[in-house]
Amino acid sequence: MEVHIYTDGGCSGNPGPGGWAYIILRQRGARGASRKAAEPEILVEKCGGSRHTTNNRMELTAALSALEMLRKLNIAPKTVVVFTDSQYVQKGMTEWLPAWKEKNWINSDRQPVKNQDIWMKLDELAPLFPIQWNWVKGHDGNEFNERCDALTQKAIARVR
Repeated sequence: MEVHIYTDGGCSGNPGPGGWAYIILRQRGARGASRKAAEPEILVEKCGGSRHTTNNRMELTAALSALEMLRKLNIAPKTVVVFTDSQYVQKGMTEWLPAWKEKNWINSDRQPVKNQDIWMKLDELAPLFPIQWNWVKGHDGNEFNERCDALTQKAIARVR
Protein backbone atom coordinates (compact mmCIF):
# COMPACT_ATOMS: atom_id res chain seq x y z
CA MET A 1 0.00 0.00 0.00
CA GLU A 2 1.13 3.52 -0.78
CA VAL A 3 0.09 6.52 1.29
CA HIS A 4 0.16 10.10 0.04
CA ILE A 5 0.20 13.02 2.45
CA TYR A 6 -0.49 16.59 1.41
CA THR A 7 0.47 19.36 3.82
CA ASP A 8 0.17 23.12 3.95
CA GLY A 9 0.72 25.92 6.40
CA GLY A 10 0.46 29.66 6.30
CA CYS A 11 -0.02 32.92 8.15
CA SER A 12 -1.95 36.12 7.81
CA GLY A 13 1.08 38.32 8.28
CA ASN A 14 4.42 36.71 9.09
CA PRO A 15 4.43 36.47 12.05
CA GLY A 16 0.72 36.53 12.69
CA PRO A 17 -2.27 34.22 13.05
CA GLY A 18 -1.45 30.95 11.35
CA GLY A 19 -2.94 27.69 10.25
CA TRP A 20 -1.85 24.28 9.07
CA ALA A 21 -3.56 21.33 7.39
CA TYR A 22 -2.90 17.84 6.11
CA ILE A 23 -4.70 15.17 4.16
CA ILE A 24 -3.64 11.52 4.35
CA LEU A 25 -4.71 9.36 1.41
CA ARG A 26 -4.47 5.67 0.69
CA GLN A 27 -3.59 5.13 -2.96
CA ARG A 28 -5.63 2.40 -4.54
CA GLY A 29 -4.31 0.38 -7.44
CA ALA A 30 -6.32 0.42 -10.66
CA ARG A 31 -8.36 -2.77 -10.82
CA GLY A 32 -9.88 -3.58 -14.15
CA ALA A 33 -11.55 -0.76 -16.05
CA SER A 34 -13.14 0.83 -12.98
CA ARG A 35 -12.00 4.45 -12.59
CA LYS A 36 -13.35 4.56 -9.04
CA ALA A 37 -10.99 1.78 -8.01
CA ALA A 38 -8.00 3.98 -8.91
CA GLU A 39 -9.19 7.03 -6.93
CA PRO A 40 -7.43 7.66 -3.61
CA GLU A 41 -9.27 7.12 -0.35
CA ILE A 42 -9.03 9.94 2.21
CA LEU A 43 -8.05 8.41 5.53
CA VAL A 44 -7.70 11.61 7.56
CA GLU A 45 -8.09 15.32 6.95
CA LYS A 46 -7.21 17.76 9.71
CA CYS A 47 -6.32 21.39 10.35
CA GLY A 48 -5.37 23.61 13.26
CA GLY A 49 -3.87 26.96 14.03
CA SER A 50 -2.07 29.33 16.34
CA ARG A 51 -2.70 32.99 17.17
CA HIS A 52 0.92 34.12 16.77
CA THR A 53 3.29 32.11 14.62
CA THR A 54 5.22 32.05 11.32
CA ASN A 55 4.65 30.54 7.90
CA ASN A 56 7.56 28.14 8.28
CA ARG A 57 6.42 26.98 11.70
CA MET A 58 2.96 26.21 10.34
CA GLU A 59 4.39 24.33 7.33
CA LEU A 60 6.47 22.21 9.70
CA THR A 61 3.55 21.66 12.08
CA ALA A 62 1.45 20.33 9.21
CA ALA A 63 4.12 17.77 8.31
CA LEU A 64 4.72 16.77 11.93
CA SER A 65 1.01 16.45 12.70
CA ALA A 66 0.51 14.28 9.63
CA LEU A 67 3.33 11.90 10.59
CA GLU A 68 2.04 11.71 14.17
CA MET A 69 -1.39 10.76 12.81
CA LEU A 70 0.10 8.21 10.42
CA ARG A 71 1.79 6.54 13.39
CA LYS A 72 -1.54 6.50 15.28
CA LEU A 73 -3.29 4.88 12.31
CA ASN A 74 -1.01 1.90 12.86
CA ILE A 75 -0.70 1.01 9.19
CA ALA A 76 2.46 -0.12 7.44
CA PRO A 77 2.61 1.47 4.00
CA LYS A 78 5.32 0.33 1.59
CA THR A 79 5.79 3.95 0.59
CA VAL A 80 4.78 7.31 2.04
CA VAL A 81 4.93 10.26 -0.32
CA VAL A 82 4.68 13.66 1.35
CA PHE A 83 3.70 16.55 -0.92
CA THR A 84 4.47 20.02 0.40
CA ASP A 85 4.50 23.41 -1.28
CA SER A 86 7.22 24.46 1.17
CA GLN A 87 10.79 24.16 -0.07
CA TYR A 88 11.78 24.86 3.54
CA VAL A 89 10.17 21.58 4.61
CA GLN A 90 11.19 19.55 1.55
CA LYS A 91 14.84 20.69 1.49
CA GLY A 92 15.07 20.62 5.27
CA MET A 93 14.08 16.96 5.38
CA THR A 94 16.09 15.85 2.34
CA GLU A 95 19.18 18.08 2.36
CA TRP A 96 19.75 20.26 5.42
CA LEU A 97 18.83 18.04 8.38
CA PRO A 98 21.96 15.84 8.39
CA ALA A 99 24.27 18.88 8.42
CA TRP A 100 22.27 20.57 11.18
CA LYS A 101 22.54 17.47 13.34
CA GLU A 102 26.24 17.09 12.62
CA LYS A 103 26.81 20.72 13.62
CA ASN A 104 24.70 20.39 16.79
CA TRP A 105 21.70 22.24 15.31
CA ILE A 106 23.67 25.19 13.98
CA ASN A 107 22.86 26.35 10.44
CA SER A 108 25.20 27.49 7.65
CA ASP A 109 25.03 31.07 9.01
CA ARG A 110 26.39 29.78 12.34
CA GLN A 111 23.05 30.50 14.02
CA PRO A 112 20.79 28.08 15.91
CA VAL A 113 18.35 26.36 13.54
CA LYS A 114 14.94 28.04 13.72
CA ASN A 115 12.02 25.81 14.72
CA GLN A 116 14.51 23.30 16.08
CA ASP A 117 11.89 21.75 18.38
CA ILE A 118 9.74 20.72 15.42
CA TRP A 119 12.68 19.65 13.27
CA MET A 120 13.86 17.36 16.08
CA LYS A 121 10.42 15.73 16.36
CA LEU A 122 10.28 15.28 12.58
CA ASP A 123 13.73 13.73 12.73
CA GLU A 124 12.45 11.18 15.28
CA LEU A 125 9.28 10.29 13.36
CA ALA A 126 10.44 10.29 9.73
CA PRO A 127 12.66 7.18 10.02
CA LEU A 128 9.61 5.15 11.08
CA PHE A 129 8.30 5.31 7.50
CA PRO A 130 9.72 4.91 3.98
CA ILE A 131 9.17 8.58 3.07
CA GLN A 132 9.72 10.50 -0.14
CA TRP A 133 9.52 14.27 0.35
CA ASN A 134 8.19 16.02 -2.78
CA TRP A 135 7.78 19.71 -3.46
CA VAL A 136 4.69 20.80 -5.40
CA LYS A 137 4.00 24.28 -6.68
CA GLY A 138 1.34 25.95 -4.54
CA HIS A 139 -1.81 27.46 -6.02
CA ASP A 140 -1.25 25.55 -9.23
CA GLY A 141 -4.42 23.48 -9.46
CA ASN A 142 -3.25 20.37 -7.57
CA GLU A 143 -6.52 19.12 -6.03
CA PHE A 144 -5.21 18.09 -2.63
CA ASN A 145 -2.73 20.95 -2.28
CA GLU A 146 -5.58 23.36 -2.98
CA ARG A 147 -7.76 21.55 -0.45
CA CYS A 148 -5.03 21.82 2.19
CA ASP A 149 -4.70 25.52 1.42
CA ALA A 150 -8.45 26.01 1.93
CA LEU A 151 -8.29 24.14 5.26
CA THR A 152 -5.30 26.26 6.30
CA GLN A 153 -7.23 29.46 5.54
CA LYS A 154 -10.19 28.13 7.51
CA ALA A 155 -7.90 27.44 10.49
CA ILE A 156 -6.41 30.95 10.28
CA ALA A 157 -9.90 32.47 10.31
CA ARG A 158 -10.78 30.49 13.46
CA VAL A 159 -7.76 31.72 15.46
CA ARG A 160 -8.02 35.41 14.55
